[in-house]
Amino acid sequence: MTTLPDRPSTALLVIDVQNGVMAGAHDRDAVIANINALVDKARAEGVPLIWVQHASDELVPDSESWRYVPELSRRDHEPLVHKRYGDSFEDTELEAVLAQRAVGRLVVTGAQTDACIRSTLHGALVRGYDVTLVGDAHTTEDLTAYGAPGPAEVIAHTNLYWGFQTAPGRSAGTVGTADVTFASAATAGGNG
Repeated sequence: MTTLPDRPSTALLVIDVQNGVMAGAHDRDAVIANINALVDKARAEGVPLIWVQHASDELVPDSESWRYVPELSRRDHEPLVHKRYGDSFEDTELEAVLAQRAVGRLVVTGAQTDACIRSTLHGALVRGYDVTLVGDAHTTEDLTAYGAPGPAEVIAHTNLYWGFQTAPGRSAGTVGTADVTFASAATAGGNG
């Protein structure tokens, strides 16, 4: 259903599961375990696996906070996309990496829910991708001190509203780790 021509493949996107990002993340260990399960499934099924890594003043390249959490390991042949903005497509080679692999559908995991995850979800949908959010494989930190809802509510709200996203010729949806399929929405018979 993607509006991108000749893009039948699906890719698993793992966004910013870095030490500094995950240090105070809600349900950290469970989310990482779910991402690991999806990584294993993607590898077993030959699904492209794309890692995204953020850099900023707080996440200085090559620092410990910038590195991916030790529970996840990227293989050398799996692309690593470096970014400096919330949307993983902005000023990165992500689109080229996906085009090279004929990817028209993304399965999204990672952190932070209310920043880079949301930005990337919307960025992908407006660029023509079908986008499935894995509802129990993304997380955020507690920002209630700044007036935000608690992290569980932020995650629940994102899962809720992404399940109802629509765009002409594209699909979106939210599923749990156990229900992830890497088949396209048209093949799987549903939206996500």
